[in-house]
Amino acid sequence: MATTYNDLYLDTRNILRKAGVEMAQLEARELVCYAADKTREQFTRDSGLYASAAVEQRVRELVKRRLAGEPVAYIIGEWEFYGLTLDITRDVLIPRTDTELLAERAIELAKAAGEGARVLDLCAGSGCIGLAVAKHAPNCRVVLADLSEAALRICKSNVRRCDLNARVTCVLADALEPPAPALWDFDVIVCNPPYIPSGDIPGLDVSVREYEPLSALDGGEDGLKFYRAIAARWNSALRLGGSLLFEVGIHQAPDVEMILAENGFENIRTTPDTAGIWRMVEGTANS
Repeated sequence: MATTYNDLYLDTRNILRKAGVEMAQLEARELVCYAADKTREQFTRDSGLYASAAVEQRVRELVKRRLAGEPVAYIIGEWEFYGLTLDITRDVLIPRTDTELLAERAIELAKAAGEGARVLDLCAGSGCIGLAVAKHAPNCRVVLADLSEAALRICKSNVRRCDLNARVTCVLADALEPPAPALWDFDVIVCNPPYIPSGDIPGLDVSVREYEPLSALDGGEDGLKFYRAIAARWNSALRLGGSLLFEVGIHQAPDVEMILAENGFENIRTTPDTAGIWRMVEGTANS
């Protein structure tokens, strides 16, 4: 019996739901669109049309990969963050909705800093935070920095995809080491560093543990290695009164607040995400 695109979507959604996939509706749509080589708008327009047997077979193959644990973002090679569609490979973390909190605050601070504001996205990965800032705070300039050359290739690809070449640059930088002389005078440094304690890695969900880059997950023995290094060594890259914004893991906010205080940061504040988890810690440089 012939199957419409909408039937294919509903069947896929039901399979994913039964498997316990949290975002089954979103993921089903993305998989069917990818299998059919259609945009979301085209999928909506053509939802009542019949899908070919080849498309049905391709959806089945993609669903099989998803049920084995492979994240949809890696299957389709892209993901959305703060209204931007970004290239994503297994060289970078998949952008999470939680991280949009950092982007929103960094945009606010970049706008407040005025014309020529400088923003650094440290441990940039896909570049999602910095690119969101550049897109929504058009008077600022953004630097995307990462130690992974593979991640920087994705950053550069996303800079082009978002048409932000004029205001965004990409540089190789180790967040655990002091910044190079060229990295200075920033109004905002925003960072989503590796923060999973090393011992917790084996217990992560297979979709994270087996597919996302370990170097972007492992935050050392207690998960705080990067916070200590960045707070101690990168405050010199901030202008007086500039802000350092961190994403933190569950239960890490008090420790990160203390790390910022011990390194001379002031006006330290913590903000919860939409789930009520304390997700962002920030402070301002006073020297």
